[in-house]
Amino acid sequence: MKRVLMLLTLALLPFLSHAAAPADQQAIERAVRDYIESQHKADPALMERGLDRQLAKRTYWQAADGTEFVMQTDYETMLQVARTYNKDGNKFPPSPRVDIKILDIDKRVATVKLTADEWIDYMHLYKNQRSEWKIINVLWQYHDEKRQTSRK
Repeated sequence: MKRVLMLLTLALLPFLSHAAAPADQQAIERAVRDYIESQHKADPALMERGLDRQLAKRTYWQAADGTEFVMQTDYETMLQVARTYNKDGNKFPPSPRVDIKILDIDKRVATVKLTADEWIDYMHLYKNQRSEWKIINVLWQYHDEKRQTSRK
């Protein structure tokens, strides 16, 4: 029996060494919540707190003429989105969907999937020297792929 427990412990040791601290999990979730709640509440300060200034947010898009391209959004644009997108309070349901799944954490980097009412975001975050988790990359799409096009 001791031998089986020893082998099981040795087999699981690599996985246990990468287990994230609960504080890291909470901080990652907070950064993602800042991102989405800033849009719900039209509060750019929340967006600013969760994002890195080097943010690269991208999605696949199709222009009205049928050409395909990758649409990019940066940090400053996301602050503007937070400030204006839901300014009138009519872009989200009264209880917006916010489903955060932390897919992986390895020391100072993490991958997260955020599912919101209209879209999903796959995010990469990093932990800076002040132990703050910041979103640096986002790849997103609408649930309804027909919305991934420019209208004429």
